[in-house]
Amino acid sequence: MSEHQIKLSIVTTLYRSADTILEFYERSVAVASRHFQDFELVLVNDGSLDDSLARALDLKDRDPRVVVIDLSRNFGHHKAMMTGLSVASGDYVFLIDSDLEEEPELLDLFWCRLQDGDCDVVYGVQERRRGGWFERITGEVFFWLVDKLSDEKLPRNLVTARLMSRDYVRALIRHRDREFFIAHLWLLTGFRQQPLTVQKLALSPTTYSVARRVEMLVKYVTTTSTKLLYMILYMGFATAFLSVAGVLYILARYLWTGVATDGWTSLIVAVCFFGGLTILILGIIGIYIANIFSETKRRPYAVVRRIHRHPAALLAVETHS
Repeated sequence: MSEHQIKLSIVTTLYRSADTILEFYERSVAVASRHFQDFELVLVNDGSLDDSLARALDLKDRDPRVVVIDLSRNFGHHKAMMTGLSVASGDYVFLIDSDLEEEPELLDLFWCRLQDGDCDVVYGVQERRRGGWFERITGEVFFWLVDKLSDEKLPRNLVTARLMSRDYVRALIRHRDREFFIAHLWLLTGFRQQPLTVQKLALSPTTYSVARRVEMLVKYVTTTSTKLLYMILYMGFATAFLSVAGVLYILARYLWTGVATDGWTSLIVAVCFFGGLTILILGIIGIYIANIFSETKRRPYAVVRRIHRHPAALLAVETHS
């Protein structure tokens, strides 16, 4: 099968993307046309509050290759991406952000690499993390903690842009986790994956604050690993050992010196320490229980209000089915 007979799906999400969607569309169509005669552009509106949906629908009316997925509200970047991937029908799927910080022309580079035939996925990584020293340091701390507290090591400085085979995408969307970190699913799905160094432009300030990174760290660790629970077990053993050692010390001191150990200060410190430790342990266990509660409800991770297609595209779908 020649590359002109292969279908490509370009998938992106829209959130406050009204200013970039037209340029993204034009550049994506231009680069896709160089390699594929048959392609589609899947635009997922993630509850955007600006004119992103209206402009996406205008593109759909002009071009039958555009598919617009309108989510019922904002579900988050990762869940919107997974929704788009579940609708994409191409033999290969190019996932990328629509803010133009990742250039659509990366498809040229990724497609050439994928044609070598020794991998199923080509994904982009930044040579150097963007932002100032504070963003880079907090980013490194985040990934260091992820490595220490989880079972898998995430590749550093990932970007969204990646070109994936249909087999890989089919396996990826079979994950039905309600709470997930999409980079973990990319890694967990397996297959042969090849990184390529790319440049990510800094067109807007990063939205990943320290609080946001802490939230992501907690969610990632508690949804992908049980290491924190084992740490609680080890802390229990250590606390029990220290308590026994302390009792033996006090008893030995009294027997040898006849001096009884007293002092309200040590008692209050011990009570505060173990009270704080108990709250911490209950908090960690509570997060795991909350994740279990979320998963057992089996709610969809995103709700689609409507999928908009051009009438000509609808006719083609009905004819094919």
